[in-house]
Amino acid sequence: MSPNLLSPSIRVRTLFLSDVHLGTLECQADRLLRLLQSFHAERIFLVGDIIDFWSLRNSVHWPPSHSAVLKELIERARAGTRVIFIPGNHDELCRDFCGQPFQGIEIEREFTHQLADGRRLLVLHGDEFDAAVQCGSMQNFLGSWLYDLLLRWGYRLNGLRRAFGLPHWSLVTWLKNRVSNVRQHVERFERAAVDGARRRGFEGVVCGHIHRPAMEQRDGLLYCNVGDWVEHCTAITEGLNGELRLWTEQESQAAAHPETAPLKRAA
Repeated sequence: MSPNLLSPSIRVRTLFLSDVHLGTLECQADRLLRLLQSFHAERIFLVGDIIDFWSLRNSVHWPPSHSAVLKELIERARAGTRVIFIPGNHDELCRDFCGQPFQGIEIEREFTHQLADGRRLLVLHGDEFDAAVQCGSMQNFLGSWLYDLLLRWGYRLNGLRRAFGLPHWSLVTWLKNRVSNVRQHVERFERAAVDGARRRGFEGVVCGHIHRPAMEQRDGLLYCNVGDWVEHCTAITEGLNGELRLWTEQESQAAAHPETAPLKRAA
């Protein structure tokens, strides 16, 4: 067993992760490892776009930290954590293997998760709602080339920020929050996700896809977007009593090591 499996100090019933995009230059794998090592979870949901096969078709970027993330997840599964992988559009090749476990990790197209308090949540990646939104994914909306360019600019900018001891800052997120058409796209996506879950009799929906972390009640139904590990570095947990919480990597470090890290709430 990996020594990392002995160190998590925050016990939760469920940990949700999404849009890690392993295989891309912008993936924050080191930060994800720190969050993983903060939690002891009974089950882990990987809500799509864990490996970015789209990016790997064009160029191979796979540093040791990306392998370390996969190793950590596989070792968790082998050690008894239930790990459920729901492929997204960037790792849709894995959808051909739904129903077939890999290294102890279950692969499912979608999943019905019942919280400890009895609420039933629909868990899926979210690209299923693109047709309802009628303008494709966020990357397609911005233009794939522009989205990638902004991420790379942001990657270089954050290299400079780290050199001066400044925290991570997302250029793409800053622009998204200031472009009205992008905000409208996000609103339509969230509404489509909530409506889809309601029609199927769920009390809530957990998804990813649009790289906008959120946890809120919308028209009486719980909408949870897990976020990503390119721009925001966020996760959602279910406590032992069924309570859901949105975390940043900094928050998890603060909770796991309160003597060394100041607590900072997720935006």
